[in-house]
Amino acid sequence: MTSLDSSPTLTVWRTLLALAVVFVMLATTGWTAAHHRRTPGPREAALTAWGRGTIAGHHLPAADASPSRLKEFFAALSAAQRTRIADRYPLVVGNLNGAPVTLRYHANHQALLEARTEERKRLTDPSLSADGHRNAVRTYDRYTALTRDGRQIIAFDPTGTGRVAEVIGNLQRAEHISVVVPGVDTNLLTFQRDRRPYSAPLGMAKSLYAAEHQERPAAHTAVIAWADYTSPVGIGVDAAIGRLAEDGAVRLHALVDALPGDAPVALVCHSYGSVVCGVAAHDLSTRVSDIAVAGSPGMRTESAAGLGTDARIWAMRDSDDWIQDVPHLDVGGLGHGADPVSADFGARVVSAGRAHGHAGYFQPGTESLSNFAAVGLGDFAAVSCADGSDACHR
Repeated sequence: MTSLDSSPTLTVWRTLLALAVVFVMLATTGWTAAHHRRTPGPREAALTAWGRGTIAGHHLPAADASPSRLKEFFAALSAAQRTRIADRYPLVVGNLNGAPVTLRYHANHQALLEARTEERKRLTDPSLSADGHRNAVRTYDRYTALTRDGRQIIAFDPTGTGRVAEVIGNLQRAEHISVVVPGVDTNLLTFQRDRRPYSAPLGMAKSLYAAEHQERPAAHTAVIAWADYTSPVGIGVDAAIGRLAEDGAVRLHALVDALPGDAPVALVCHSYGSVVCGVAAHDLSTRVSDIAVAGSPGMRTESAAGLGTDARIWAMRDSDDWIQDVPHLDVGGLGHGADPVSADFGARVVSAGRAHGHAGYFQPGTESLSNFAAVGLGDFAAVSCADGSDACHR
């Protein structure tokens, strides 16, 4: 890995290459950033009903109230009242940052059951095309999987392609919390995969949880598979700009602020997820002790110092990851800035040994996964630096 070349000629050529890539994107995919719109869905209707609702003669707090305000609200309710309000407004309560996490699990289970019932009705719609029917079957199956006993769904929204987040481990007892922030093409249907499971958010989180447990069996840890933001679809214009990352950063900030307890939080950010983490970094809670990125196209800054956070910044990239061929620059908002594994960026560059390609960082047996686990546990002496050096420890 080499540092960024400051040669004016190279900079010009990289700029021209980036503009050429974007021209091809526009010609083949269209200006998706301008035309992408979320259509109203069931959660919007649920929010409207919540806004008109009352309990014990009092109006319900705003759904976007601060986590501390929502925590106070739920603390003042009896157990029966909390359950009743979750059953009445599951799509709202299940996504309220500040509601008790066990209540969110319950609410999202109810919301998934309702969504599955609606999807079953859609399966019998004679107007569905063959592709529409296949999509409905896949969606129904995904809802069914998410409602299985023991799953801890901390966020769920069926709108559009869907958003979801799941907790692995005991979040309330955790001494260390890791949040996996995935990249492009993340949605309800890609949240977990039977083939290549470690390339999907749930597989990433389960793999990281197992690696942390293997390194320190007695530690109480929790890992969140966080697919609760709208990610870019494919390698199009949305993936080359920061609009969706900015929206995702707001949601990531809200999640972290509402986490129970005071355990340190490590963000483990893959691909475009590292853009989200980079945008969010300056405003994150001081509980976020570490931000580790893998296969990053950039963090929308020219240096680790430019992130504006006291969190330790770790970066890795496998030698055969195609992301290394993406120009690391920012031209009028196009591109995501400097390469986080370059010497000039200032991150702690760690090994991704035995990982293969852009989606291989969470594969069991890789140094990349071991390093993620060591960072998540705060066991920095166990982190293996890139190129066999000890530079990342300094």
